[in-house]
Amino acid sequence: MMKNQTWVTDFILLGFPLIPRMQMLLFGFFSLFYAITLLGNGVILGLIWLDSRLYTPMYFFLSHLAIVDISYASNNVPKMLGNFLNKKKTISFVPCIIQTFLYMAFAHTECLILVMMSYDWYVAICHPLHYSVIMSWSVCMVLAVTSWVFSFLLALVHVVLILRLPFCGPHEINHFFCELLSVLRLACADTGLNQLVIFAASVLILVGPLCLVLVSYTRILWAILKIQSGEGRRKAFSTCSSHLCVVGLFFGSAIVMYMAPKSSHPEEQQKVLSLFYSLFNPMLNPLIYSLRNTEVKGALRRVKWTQRSV
Repeated sequence: MMKNQTWVTDFILLGFPLIPRMQMLLFGFFSLFYAITLLGNGVILGLIWLDSRLYTPMYFFLSHLAIVDISYASNNVPKMLGNFLNKKKTISFVPCIIQTFLYMAFAHTECLILVMMSYDWYVAICHPLHYSVIMSWSVCMVLAVTSWVFSFLLALVHVVLILRLPFCGPHEINHFFCELLSVLRLACADTGLNQLVIFAASVLILVGPLCLVLVSYTRILWAILKIQSGEGRRKAFSTCSSHLCVVGLFFGSAIVMYMAPKSSHPEEQQKVLSLFYSLFNPMLNPLIYSLRNTEVKGALRRVKWTQRSV
């Protein structure tokens, strides 16, 4: 390190460099999306908590997905919304690193929870007679705890590797939050080891789980084709296609971000991709996985009826 270099104590989040009127428009839209995210996932958590009929492995994993989505969006979106209104778009070094850590931890957890949900659905459709044995509560608890612990430990590895790097300027992050790759671009040292670990982690946490999800859904689709009822087959295909769209959007955008060559996705495109799994996916998940479900609709009606009776 040269003596005339100074350590960076805060960063500037450039966000979306647009005219003020456009920024206010985005502020309104993203605030609405964030409110829908909190409301939708909050309703799912409330219904699962209040209705004992939803005390099943499927809704157990859905509750974890809702918690992840609320936490994931809340880690990134409020700062982005605040920067739409503030001219000073700074964030201190420590909060920035914490944001990076939580962002990676929640993203990893969502990947693994989506795998657990696809496996649960696969067992329910392809092995219904053995479902209660295979997906016992002890198994579900082990799967959930393992997903959270492993995800946070892997995120900690990324943070430790970041903290070993010197940050002596520049201090402008071309993103709307402290995204991992955007932070690494500001390091004043070689980030080869960080890039290698990111690629290895992407293979482990993205490609591997995505393959497991695709295998599960392939078996599920094969089982659906054997359904005699045309109406039952149509409903199953509709549900399966909706789930695959959400999974494809989440895993696809993440794989493009962290595994494609750098030249293939400029920084402005990275911001758009980040919006998909920071805001749009958490907003769509409760609509796709839960609120269209007849059991959830029934639980909502029962809760409303109970409130009216009281």
